[in-house]
Amino acid sequence: MNSLDKLMLELDKIHGVSGDEDRVVDYLKEELGAHVDEHYGDALGNYVFVKKGSNPDLKLMLSAHMDEIGFIVSYIDEKGFVTFLPVGYHDSRMVINQVLAIHTEKGIVKGVTGAKPAHIVTEDEAKRAIPMEDLYIDLGTKNKAETLALGVNVGDYITFDRDGQFLNGGKVYTGKSVDNRSGCAVMAEVMKRLAGKDIAATVYGVASVQEEVGLRGAGPAAFAIEPDVALAIDVCLSGGTPALEERMMPIELGGGPAIMFYDWTPSSGHGNNVPKRLTRRLVQVAEKANIPYQREAVLNGGTDAWAISLAGKGALTGCISLPSRYIHSATGFIHMDDLEHAVQLILAFIESYQERL
Repeated sequence: MNSLDKLMLELDKIHGVSGDEDRVVDYLKEELGAHVDEHYGDALGNYVFVKKGSNPDLKLMLSAHMDEIGFIVSYIDEKGFVTFLPVGYHDSRMVINQVLAIHTEKGIVKGVTGAKPAHIVTEDEAKRAIPMEDLYIDLGTKNKAETLALGVNVGDYITFDRDGQFLNGGKVYTGKSVDNRSGCAVMAEVMKRLAGKDIAATVYGVASVQEEVGLRGAGPAAFAIEPDVALAIDVCLSGGTPALEERMMPIELGGGPAIMFYDWTPSSGHGNNVPKRLTRRLVQVAEKANIPYQREAVLNGGTDAWAISLAGKGALTGCISLPSRYIHSATGFIHMDDLEHAVQLILAFIESYQERL
């Protein structure tokens, strides 16, 4: 197993809902500590790995968010059943019939999401997704006292309990938190391969927090770093399935990382119109090095790039996207060739970055 495959598999195993990313930090510190010049955390929980360049005034930031979507315990009823709230955006259709892990002070407690049996749902109920407020977690306990005795309390975070795997011995990986542990794997591999290289810019590899609940971590990190240029590393929607027309989702799994040109969420205003001087350079770098890439322009997306671009005095910010099917579910898909080519593209961009664009 190569380094990137190992990073993906091991990062995906870790549980880390928004606001509870410390276990991911611990892993990255162990993996990267010996490969960088310095590393440190901030008050919000972001963690920064630094590779010094020959020009200390030239700063380049990479940002991959550590958090995964999950849930949080909101109520325990007298019969011991657990009610929960979403942490991050979920499709309610994906939440039923799941084994979930509740992270208590005593350790992990497992349960299953339950609802009415199919035999007794009404015709109208059968036509719609079960609202999340109608779901509950069954721990197999008889009453509230037994549930509390397991250590479960309001405020405990909850994650999907599912082991990731490389499907059928191939290069497609499926796991509970490919959004965005795949981005973390790419960022970590880039920082590893930079060790020993002579580069002009000082590179700040940021493992950011709380992206899934409003892009909260990367902005404060960028405010402190004040990068001249930055790249977010995150997943993007990939099609190629019978359920989707190509024009709706043209990014292909295995077709190479996507260079983001534009994303915007009209309802919130989040988004990033990436300045042309940055997308041109990324395209030039990819084509010169014969690295496969795709071009991305989407609505209703959002990454750390938005928060970074507006932090402090602002920063020239883009995004390298990793094609993924079935995001925001327990079965996200990625192709390892896309991750490897993303690593190559980012490294080539860093090595080409000799002065401000």
